[in-house]
Amino acid sequence: MTESIILLLCFFVVTAFIGIYCRKKDANVGDFVLGGRSVGPWLSAFAYGTSYFSAVVFVGYAGQFGWNFGVSATWIGLGNALIGSLIPWLLLGKKTRIMTNHLHTATMPDFFKKRYDSKALGIFASLLIFVFLIPYSASVYKGLSGIFAMSFNLDFKYCIMGMALITAIYVVVGGYMATALNDFIQGIIMLIGIVLVVFYVLNGQGGFTEAVSRLSEIELSGNTGELTSLFGPDGLTLLSVLILTSLGTWGLPQMVHKFYAIKDERSIKTGTVISTVFALIVAGGSYFMGAFGRLYYTAPAQGPVYDDIVPSMLQSSLPNILLGIVLVLVLSASMSTLSALVLSSSSTVVLDLIAPYAKNKITTKKKVVLIRIFCAIFIIISVIIAIRPNTMITALMSTSWGALAGAFVGPFLYGLFSKRVTKVAVWSSMIVGVGITVANMILNFESPIKVGGLSILLSFVIVPIVSLFTPKMDKKHVNDVFACYENSKTLSDSKK
Repeated sequence: MTESIILLLCFFVVTAFIGIYCRKKDANVGDFVLGGRSVGPWLSAFAYGTSYFSAVVFVGYAGQFGWNFGVSATWIGLGNALIGSLIPWLLLGKKTRIMTNHLHTATMPDFFKKRYDSKALGIFASLLIFVFLIPYSASVYKGLSGIFAMSFNLDFKYCIMGMALITAIYVVVGGYMATALNDFIQGIIMLIGIVLVVFYVLNGQGGFTEAVSRLSEIELSGNTGELTSLFGPDGLTLLSVLILTSLGTWGLPQMVHKFYAIKDERSIKTGTVISTVFALIVAGGSYFMGAFGRLYYTAPAQGPVYDDIVPSMLQSSLPNILLGIVLVLVLSASMSTLSALVLSSSSTVVLDLIAPYAKNKITTKKKVVLIRIFCAIFIIISVIIAIRPNTMITALMSTSWGALAGAFVGPFLYGLFSKRVTKVAVWSSMIVGVGITVANMILNFESPIKVGGLSILLSFVIVPIVSLFTPKMDKKHVNDVFACYENSKTLSDSKK
């Protein structure tokens, strides 16, 4: 415990210092929300990766899907790296940076408002982001609290409140640049930590070969070997998880926001490589580690408590000093994600809901103050939800990802590439994505994971099909939007 406390105190001091240091750089809204659109490739790539992977993946998803799918859960990590990191950087990075700069947008709702010339779309998107990022944030707190409760024998409620306070300090004070700098440090900790954890988990079972052999002997429905098979015992659910957690990043505001802030075209190319390698190590390592949960965790008679599997594995296999490093790893992963969620949600409320209807009476300085206030409000609401008992991490995250990615991925992706997308198609995607998720929350007709994956796939299909049969947008407006691609300037030349 002594080693863990010392490591955590060092981590807290560094985090707080960065937040206070970066406060001087937040002269306006663009600095606070986007880092002045001058964030380099390493900071951007690490910010993307650390926002992507949190305690939800390391504790909740790795525990549940490692238990259910065995070694095949590693496919989810590979999908996250290739589909969730590599492809969006290649496909969306440059065009997002160019068009959002051209339209002078700092948030995803503002992008929808200006790209589709619709204030109503911007308002609706902003409300969705604030509402559905809250359960995602709550899921991160729950994942984080489990590890800390195990390590320090504290009530998880106090762990959640403590982590919320620490997150608030550097996000509310330092803004985007503080989160980017902290994300870089936290990302390095995550890379080192996950490699050490995988090593010790395997070593605790006699090495890789022996661990896989023991896992293959476990029976599922009277059969052995399913937990070490190529696609595991439930390939359809495995595919649903892969779709939800990989394709979902293409439409999540806290993820694409990283492309708004990146410095230039060269940074995007470098960031693509860094982000993909980061995801391969962190996501691949987390799910692979979770595959061996059955060798460390004994399920109670009523069935496994998925959120307890990884904490039990770590407690059984790691020496004290390494357990302290893992605490910092989980804290790093979680705080980086939380900072992205808090900043995305609070900025959209202020910039897309409050400021436009205050008739320009709110000064730039007041906007920054309001964003800070809503950062605190968002954190408080998330904590209230997180401390509720009997709410699974994966259910909270899947609900959030399914609703937001299902609503936004089609309109955002096609909006960058095609002049033919119509307002009706965008509305259709948003309503269907949210509608399916809310209906499932009420009726509980399927798992949130499968519903989330379905809503994302539907968004890809709905937007182009509905656009074929609905009125086209004003040609002059669309041409003005896409004029940014005809300009020969590089991204560094086009910075605001």
